Amino acid sequence: MAEIVREMTVDDLEGAVRLWQNTPGMGLSSADAPEKLESFLRRNPGLSFVALDEARLVGTAMCGQDGRRGFIYHVAVDGACRRRGIGRKLVESCTAGLKAEGIEKCHIMVLAGNQEGLVFWQKMGWSQRRDILLLSRGV
Repeated sequence: MAEIVREMTVDDLEGAVRLWQNTPGMGLSSADAPEKLESFLRRNPGLSFVALDEARLVGTAMCGQDGRRGFIYHVAVDGACRRRGIGRKLVESCTAGLKAEGIEKCHIMVLAGNQEGLVFWQKMGWSQRRDILLLSRGV
């Protein structure tokens, strides 16, 4: 069956969070609270996407930019729908949106134990950087 990829809306967030909660290797935090996800979508219109099989949400990709670089988060595809190119379509939709906004480089973060995710990104042509360390802190 052909999947439809379209822009993510606030109405998609409940199904998206449910998909993320059931996706091994996906890290969720307080930043994934509904009001924060809604804010992210408002700040980054036209950059986040969902995939639908009939009316069922089967894939997500959240994307944003800071004026210099793009960032892709929460790329997930329902386990029963993998290996059909859905993840690739979602990521290509995000990168096309970034390119249209003049963004030339995009970053992703993969949790260290998420081997399946790392393989996906490497197959898509993304390179693991060894020259950058990610540091985080609460504010």
